[in-house]
Amino acid sequence: MPAYKDKKRGTWYANFYYMDWTGERKHKCKRGFKTQREAKEYERNFLNQEKTNSDILFSNLVENYLEDMDSRLKPTTMENKRYIYEKKLLPYFGKLKIKDITSITVRKWQNEMMAYRDKDGKPYSKTYLKTINNQLSAIMNYAVKHYRLPSNPCRIAGSMGKSKADEMGIWTKDQYDKFIVTFKKPGTRLAFNILFYTGIRVGELLALTPADILPEKRIDINKNFARAKGEDLILDPKTSKSFRSIAIPDFLYDEIQQYISSLYGIQPEDRIFYFTKSNLEHEIKRGADKAGLPKIRVHDLRHSHVSMLIDMGFDILEISRRIGHESTQTTWDTYGHLYPDSAQRIADELEKINQIAPAAVVTSQ
Repeated sequence: MPAYKDKKRGTWYANFYYMDWTGERKHKCKRGFKTQREAKEYERNFLNQEKTNSDILFSNLVENYLEDMDSRLKPTTMENKRYIYEKKLLPYFGKLKIKDITSITVRKWQNEMMAYRDKDGKPYSKTYLKTINNQLSAIMNYAVKHYRLPSNPCRIAGSMGKSKADEMGIWTKDQYDKFIVTFKKPGTRLAFNILFYTGIRVGELLALTPADILPEKRIDINKNFARAKGEDLILDPKTSKSFRSIAIPDFLYDEIQQYISSLYGIQPEDRIFYFTKSNLEHEIKRGADKAGLPKIRVHDLRHSHVSMLIDMGFDILEISRRIGHESTQTTWDTYGHLYPDSAQRIADELEKINQIAPAAVVTSQ
């Protein structure tokens, strides 16, 4: 693995041949390295990245994986993946070959993640532990499929954390009424009203345009707003079932139309709201403090909407369609615990039937 000195520039360069993924022999030349060592390191890393077997370094596998996924996943998903890989995985696994990552290696990493405490003594949440474990498992599955890794060590090691939080933040209608009266700005007030009374996602809210507010007093959900690397993006909704039309009450329709009419020069395809999710998170905390309410996240207004619909007696199918879940099973898995005890309800109904049944005829033997 030689490196060469560029006598004119006084720098070093790497110059070598390799076999690409199609099996064709290719030439690679990279100039401008300050030292011979840097040039050799570049060649070594490049050739390692081209490997399609389990000798590849985890760090090179991550680069290849992210490059492959970049055209398949949404920018926000990619941004989250990159953050987890850079902060939680590469420092531990980066210099290891994937064939040397065993179930014991994974469990030691899991133990470190579970033992972590921040400056206030708080650990990672159970759901965050589950998320970072899933990301490690995803890339090792990729190695099994494309880099001839015999098996995924994460499966043997077992998981950590939980897929759902033990409790979700929910405000009742009475609590929400105390919260919303603390706001004077019509834009912020309207944004929270839409979230509470429709259950739409924050990204769906921030993507709304006047053209999405239909004369039939419905909101057409057909796009999603997100920010990635400081850039504003308009993306497709989260899933195919997220494309939907939501009926809204008269008072909310009137409030939306009144607010839009106050926005001078707004065009049908212009966004209605230009504040950010972080701004809404700040405002919901401020409003909760002012109203003396338990703090919840902006996304919890979606949970609050569903809880309110369940209390009003709507069934799981109606709710699932309204909030844009891919399946009713997703809705049930998320909100099933909010429904009344069905087992007790069955027993109560059977008791009622027994009470109104005609008395049994007893015959003497």
